[in-house]
Amino acid sequence: MKFGLLYEIGSFDTSREGILKAYENTIEQVKLADELGFDYVWLVEHHFTSPFSFSIAPEVFFGALARETKNIRLGFGISVLVPGMNHPIKIAERTAVLDYLSGGRVDLGTGRSGGWSELGGFGADPHTTKESWDEFVRAIPKMWTQKTFSHEGRFFSMPEREVVPKPYQDPHPPMWVAVTSEGTEVDAAERGLGSFGLSMGGYEAQEAKIKNYRRIIKDCEPVGAFVNEQVQTVNFMFCDEDPQRAATIGRSLLDGFNYGTSHGVPVKEVYSSPTYQIGGFLPTLRQEALGATDDTGIPPGLAIGDPERIIGVVKKWESIGVDGINFVVQATETLEQEDILNSMRVFAREVMPKFKSADEEEVQKAEVA
Repeated sequence: MKFGLLYEIGSFDTSREGILKAYENTIEQVKLADELGFDYVWLVEHHFTSPFSFSIAPEVFFGALARETKNIRLGFGISVLVPGMNHPIKIAERTAVLDYLSGGRVDLGTGRSGGWSELGGFGADPHTTKESWDEFVRAIPKMWTQKTFSHEGRFFSMPEREVVPKPYQDPHPPMWVAVTSEGTEVDAAERGLGSFGLSMGGYEAQEAKIKNYRRIIKDCEPVGAFVNEQVQTVNFMFCDEDPQRAATIGRSLLDGFNYGTSHGVPVKEVYSSPTYQIGGFLPTLRQEALGATDDTGIPPGLAIGDPERIIGVVKKWESIGVDGINFVVQATETLEQEDILNSMRVFAREVMPKFKSADEEEVQKAEVA
């Protein structure tokens, strides 16, 4: 089981000082995660989503993280493959440069944006994003692996050019797709891409999706040079040895997330599209964070509580075929920084060893040393 962190980097304090504090706090958390042995950090790409997210240029932020960390993998979660928002050449180039700066620690997650308000701000057509994503995601690995590349397509064209540099990882970084809408796990499997689940849902629903993904990917035609058969999902995490304190602070985390994302729900309902179902990443996570609770007052699938409860939650996700869980640990700077850092330390000390082999533990200790 792999463990990571997923960041929106938001703040209710939208002054220059408030945004700077959110950036600095995130860097401190990621540095600690690297020292503690977390496997991934993922940064979203959002636009026009104040105060929920100021992760506008993740490639820039990753430049800082690349020099402040040693082992943790840096994941674009996700890069938006939509004309007007990003050009595939630029995605290929900046991913490759970051791969060098990090010593080969980059993963490229791909997707179609967080919703209508973002797409509309760039004048993008929401009805064609699935087709543009498909065209882009097939082109990018060719830019990395071919000496020269040319393309004549519906959403972009280019004459023959050498796209440089090629990535530091040979043949190229692992590629993923954000899975929220129904059937996207099929799109990922058919193309040999990792499934980066941006919703949790019930255990049974996720288990069915994972089984379908595993079945289809066995006979896939990968868009890249290799098949990335991995299933990761997103969760919320606050870990404290006092279960009541964990539940209280964890509830604040969920409330901060829900309030910060509330702007995205009505836009989806007003401006509908057959390629975007009502729901998606932000509204779906809001629904799950507001769902039925157990006797702790927390929805049963969330990693909020004392170590014993969280171990049980992670084991359940592991049992249905999840390879990795990426945790939201902060939302709009709702939680105190020291509470988050302490939560990460308790999680690393009490929970992570239950899901690492002895060899992995020794390797991580040696890397940290």
